[in-house]
Amino acid sequence: MSLPTYAIWTIGCQMNKADSARLIEALEDRGYAPAPALEEADVVILNTCVVRESAERRVEGRLNSLKGLKRRRPEVFIGVMGCFVGADRAALARRFPHADAFFTVEELDDFLALVPNLATLLPSLAGQQESSITRSASSPRADAVGITAYVPIIYGCDNFCSYCIVPYRRGRERSRPPAEIVADVASLVSRGVREVTLLGQNVDSYGHDLPDRLDLADLLAQVHEVPDLWRIRFLTSHPKDMSDRLIDAVAALPKVCEAINLPVQAGDDDVLHAMRRGYTVAHYRDLVARMRARIPDLALTTDVIVGFPGETDQQFQHTYDLLAQTRFDQVHVAAYSPRSGTAAARLPDDVQPEEKERRRVAVEELQTGIARTINATYLGRTVEVLVEDRHQGQWRGRTRTDKLVFFADEEDWPGRLARVEIIHAGPWSLRGQLQT
Repeated sequence: MSLPTYAIWTIGCQMNKADSARLIEALEDRGYAPAPALEEADVVILNTCVVRESAERRVEGRLNSLKGLKRRRPEVFIGVMGCFVGADRAALARRFPHADAFFTVEELDDFLALVPNLATLLPSLAGQQESSITRSASSPRADAVGITAYVPIIYGCDNFCSYCIVPYRRGRERSRPPAEIVADVASLVSRGVREVTLLGQNVDSYGHDLPDRLDLADLLAQVHEVPDLWRIRFLTSHPKDMSDRLIDAVAALPKVCEAINLPVQAGDDDVLHAMRRGYTVAHYRDLVARMRARIPDLALTTDVIVGFPGETDQQFQHTYDLLAQTRFDQVHVAAYSPRSGTAAARLPDDVQPEEKERRRVAVEELQTGIARTINATYLGRTVEVLVEDRHQGQWRGRTRTDKLVFFADEEDWPGRLARVEIIHAGPWSLRGQLQT
């Protein structure tokens, strides 16, 4: 008798990738094998993202495309998890009657407990209006694929930025107990992982809801003690919650990498206020100055939205000037698009598409020059590279500052630390020669 099979379709952020990896591992622990094609799987799970309208439309299209599969093979189990699953599951069940279950990340452990007997238990999951499943005692497991891994440490978000749907779909912030996280990291390391990234929609607020009110600095110190773990990263940070205590922890703990993503989103106070970001440009500038003073060789990245409702040419110029003066290692820039269900969607989307694109391109061109200049400072330096895989005939890995490095060598390098002298620097990657 052949093994039952699964197929998982994932879109969205690193949290979704970590949740899917945990689901894969658990299904395989229960005797399931990956299907050669989605259409041949016994269990099909869509792990969904709805941060943008386009992502939600994509999820709906993918889910609708499974109607034919359900008609041909009524026994196939179709489940939907992630941000697409809102509070009204009965409405989802009416729209997509061919789906057998809609469940949240918190219910994943309980869903997995049903996997060996899915065929007999489908009615208990399908079309639930509200979750009657309590969180089980077992902790979520992280992405164990490769040399690096994502480890969720806090779910949900309490910030309610005016453009963001995440708090409405993932709920309020819920921190995982530190002992569970440390155990997950230790388990990953025992299977060959050497670098972990601690994840949260707002990772800096970790622990505020725990009984002992430990914070991210405390958690970093505990994870730091896991033997044979070489590197620790965390994202995504929020400027209003980045504390001096956390900055000091990054500076003091050798395994914590000198690379932080600190989304600014806009460089104008009025736009930040409309976005409900909870800080000013002056606060952000002061925070960056403190971070760079305390963390030598800090690599700082950020996120920016251009064309937010009401953003004038002058307000965009303020953002452009902030980026030019702060000189980030990398900038992730996106043109604003309305997201139904958010506060900003009620505002007039009054920046024309061609103007949004002009601003986006201006930021990208600025950042390309800045990144090229920053990376040029690596020329002639020997850096430590954690090698992840082989790409187009060269080994590929990253520095502690998250710079992508390529080098050639005949030995096998995945999962090892290499000393590489940089001989070429582009805006997005470095190339070097292995040093013995």
